[in-house]
Amino acid sequence: MNYFDPHIHMVSRTTDDYENMAAAGIVGVVEPAFWQGQPRTNVGSFIDYYDLLLGWERFRASQFGILHYCTMGLNPKEANNREMARDVLNILPRYLAKDGVVAVGEIGYDDITPAEDEALLAQMEMAKEFELPVLIHTPHRDKVTGTKRTLDAIKDAGVAPEMVIVDHLNELTLPLVLDSGVWRGHSIYPNTKMSEPRMVALLQQYGTERMVVNSAADWGKSDPLKVPKVGQLMLDSGFSEEQVSKVLFENPIEFYAQSGRINLAEVQRPKVDQTQQWQENSALRGQTPIVEK
Repeated sequence: MNYFDPHIHMVSRTTDDYENMAAAGIVGVVEPAFWQGQPRTNVGSFIDYYDLLLGWERFRASQFGILHYCTMGLNPKEANNREMARDVLNILPRYLAKDGVVAVGEIGYDDITPAEDEALLAQMEMAKEFELPVLIHTPHRDKVTGTKRTLDAIKDAGVAPEMVIVDHLNELTLPLVLDSGVWRGHSIYPNTKMSEPRMVALLQQYGTERMVVNSAADWGKSDPLKVPKVGQLMLDSGFSEEQVSKVLFENPIEFYAQSGRINLAEVQRPKVDQTQQWQENSALRGQTPIVEK
């Protein structure tokens, strides 16, 4: 089966992860802009990071048979540095116009502060201007309050709910968004957020419509193979291959297709040519290049 991971931070992963993901059936990923494990101190570090997502990381994925897309945004964790946030918001529009950028994100709440409100609303205005979907991060702490405030912010900004995915949902917050019209994102982690059995239970209870599953796979303890692992458990639990494909392939692509920069037909495993380079750099370190005809 083919899988699509719609939220995964690949800059934190090795090329072995790309190889293992491709072998497990993952043909495409979306990498949301996020923080780097420690606060950045100037806008130049954001520029370099955004360029990395659009350049080297997209190339590196292709070298191991995976299509790479990204989202661009100022994450809520760093929105609280108001001076730097203003500088980042000023340069963000030029990145939202780039090919391969399929949404604004991930944006939202961390500590649910006024500064986070300002950054979230400003970026939702940009999403409307560029006609892009919005990927929203719900906070790790006080998640119910953060999810409710997220839904209020979507209304305040006048963003069409079908253009929004609210991510990191769980058993407490998923019911809050069911009648809102937004897409429903779930991050599967080894020990926190959501597990494969819990995810399958939610799918059994609430169905597959607008349900999306990702691995997030960031710098902490995480697993970039969580999407296919959910798929296998779905099959073992009685879901059909069509239902698995809907949740783990079609749904996320349908959401991001609203950007006009990705579509279901184009998401196919790319042929690998490891003789290629990116700015005179190779993803190989002495290995014999693989070239697929």
